[in-house]
Amino acid sequence: MNAPLETTMDLVERSHAGDATARDRLLARYLPILTRWARGRLPSGARDLSETSDLVQVTLLRAFQHLPSFQAQGPGAFFAFLRQIMSNLLKDELRRVGRRPQASALNEHIVDEAPLPLAQTMTVETLRAYEAALSKLSDDQREVVVMRVELGMAHDEIAAATESPSANAARMRVARALADLARNMSDFKD
Repeated sequence: MNAPLETTMDLVERSHAGDATARDRLLARYLPILTRWARGRLPSGARDLSETSDLVQVTLLRAFQHLPSFQAQGPGAFFAFLRQIMSNLLKDELRRVGRRPQASALNEHIVDEAPLPLAQTMTVETLRAYEAALSKLSDDQREVVVMRVELGMAHDEIAAATESPSANAARMRVARALADLARNMSDFKD
């Protein structure tokens, strides 16, 4: 007979109490989700010794170091906690790379195939609009948007993770959240 499904909140509370098994289960649950969320967020120019897997490991280590002070505010709070730690690590890594001196002089005969700075700026602006619009959503809406857009989770997976009654109910929650996100993004760009 299968053991009952443990919620993230149960595992966090048991980890607070010193249960190493609960901590390990929490790690096993969020390692693939965090890895999927983090993939591609570190720009290629910032990659040297730091890769996605390294940042995920550091994120989880910091999360478990600060787990005793973590107070869950509801469903999705632990993943939001992990995302915030990862975002801070990415910012630190980008600042570190920005301070690094250029390795060699540029060869003027090499053709740059990268997008023009204007195209890169538009992408950065879109990302800023997305992040700003995402921050205006409620915690529940933000959670389903991240699951669908950033993690690529199917509606049945979202339903299971958010305790929605069905995949169709989860699809409707995602649709409403995406509509609000789009409205917020248009407000940001205007």
